Amino acid sequence: MYRTHNCNQLKADDEKSCVTLSGWAHRVRDHGGLIFIDIRDRYGYTQLVSDPDNLKETHKAMEQIKSEYVIKITGTVRKRPDGMVNKSIDTGEVEVVVKELEILNEADVLPFEVDQDKDLSEEIRLEHRYLDLRRDRMKNNVIMRHKIIKYIRDHMDKREFLEIETPILIKGTPEGSREYLVPSRLHPGKFYVLPQAPQQLKQMLMVAGMDKYFQIARCFRDEDQRGDRQPEFTQLDIEMSFVEEEDVLKVNEELAVELIKKLKPAKKVRDVPFIKMSWQEAMDKYGSDKPDLRFKMEITDITDLVKDSGFQVFADAVKAGNLVRALKVDGGAEFSRKDIDGFTEIAKEFGAKGLVHISIGDEIKSPISKFVKEKELKTIIDKCGAKKGDMIFIVADEFKVVCETLSHIRVECGKRFNLMDKDNLVFVWITHFPLFEFNKEDGKLVSSHHPFTHPMEEDIDLLDEEPEKVRAKAYDLVLNGVEIAGGSIRIHDPKLQSKIFDILGISKEDAGLRFGHLLKAFTFGAPPHGGIAWGLDRFIMLMQDEPNIREVIPFPKDQKGRDLMVHAPSELPDEQIAEANIRLLKF
Repeated sequence: MYRTHNCNQLKADDEKSCVTLSGWAHRVRDHGGLIFIDIRDRYGYTQLVSDPDNLKETHKAMEQIKSEYVIKITGTVRKRPDGMVNKSIDTGEVEVVVKELEILNEADVLPFEVDQDKDLSEEIRLEHRYLDLRRDRMKNNVIMRHKIIKYIRDHMDKREFLEIETPILIKGTPEGSREYLVPSRLHPGKFYVLPQAPQQLKQMLMVAGMDKYFQIARCFRDEDQRGDRQPEFTQLDIEMSFVEEEDVLKVNEELAVELIKKLKPAKKVRDVPFIKMSWQEAMDKYGSDKPDLRFKMEITDITDLVKDSGFQVFADAVKAGNLVRALKVDGGAEFSRKDIDGFTEIAKEFGAKGLVHISIGDEIKSPISKFVKEKELKTIIDKCGAKKGDMIFIVADEFKVVCETLSHIRVECGKRFNLMDKDNLVFVWITHFPLFEFNKEDGKLVSSHHPFTHPMEEDIDLLDEEPEKVRAKAYDLVLNGVEIAGGSIRIHDPKLQSKIFDILGISKEDAGLRFGHLLKAFTFGAPPHGGIAWGLDRFIMLMQDEPNIREVIPFPKDQKGRDLMVHAPSELPDEQIAEANIRLLKF
């Protein structure tokens, strides 16, 4: 028998019991006459102690134990002496006097200490991920991931959702992201792809009458990596029949609130029901369709105020049909010249030609003071609601540049003034997205989300003449400035779906090749339906207060899409490549 208890079970009531424990030597302390070892397993820790007077051989064996040796011990539970109780662990009232000890496996010198939460090179951590996962922080992330996914499954099951698996090898139907290709050995020259998402499959499940579907789905996208993106990731995928937008939102809102209340009670959900905001309102007020609403700090449009400005940059921007918008920062007058230069660099990074600032102290200071009258400056200050001690940042440019610049400056200011309490959770539904957006490179309209999104009923008449003004029955769920879920009401009418394909420049032949299976299914009676997909990795990241999703994925790729532990991607033998009907080109 390897163990009678795990390393987190023993209590004062177990005094004098004979127990067997197995685990890792987490920490070894030789106090001269006594040796203490903290033995660790997944569940926790127990302190072991030697008895050099009565168990000399065992004491001698304990002298050989080094950090991370795998050991098995048998011993007697005793209460710790008065004043020696360790309240930081569940077994802190007791210790085990070791009678027998067996080394199950030795450990070489580790590349890093697992008993301390030190800052380490991510490359070293990912190369030795199995060691990294021994650390409490990472272990707790994995455990919480399990609990969240289990809670979701139980919650959805109680509400009559069916968990249905969909294929991993599917047909390539480009929907916006680059796909991973899988060559078919049995069908030379033909390929499967790994799914970006089960989008079309879950819609076909609605055609099949499944009514309420969910899946903890693995998804794959061959994209450049960043903090909240991985080549493979996990979605909570949901689809429902005979629903309108409010039905979908209600189901997901209930799930989020109840999950947090149960599993993360220290975090407080503000604003229930969740805030709802149109895409246009979000962009106008916060410059972003994923605003962090833990703090206010809104953007003000001053375009009309400065159309006749003495500052030519403002006047020219308005004349060119661009925008002039301002961001008031409470207390921002304390920013140094270096701080302002830093914000200016942010502006340039997002395409702005410059960043104007107005500092309101005992006097008004601004680099544009010499170009405009004091009355104009005061008009801008009044419009922004600024007061003594505040700072105003202004950008004049096209809509996208103005929004992105002021949005990022807003977030940076939120960080500077510690306005982002991680335990204050503010959800917001962003709705009424544009159905299409203009792709400058191709010079044509593309879907803002995907081509299966239903337009707003009142905007359908605009499809023929002004499609760029059509709004979508689409919705994103944003939490503390991070998009954690997105979905829409889908098109279920094959005629409307074909019309959308026409607007997107997808020919009937191409639509048939790429989406023929879905269009055909719609001709046999498709119910109205809609759904959503959660980025589970992002949600768990926020619940665990981690800086990126790699910290909550057991075996992630690095920022270049590599698995440093198993060294993937890797070369394959020529015979295996040839068997898959692939010929490599030499570069």
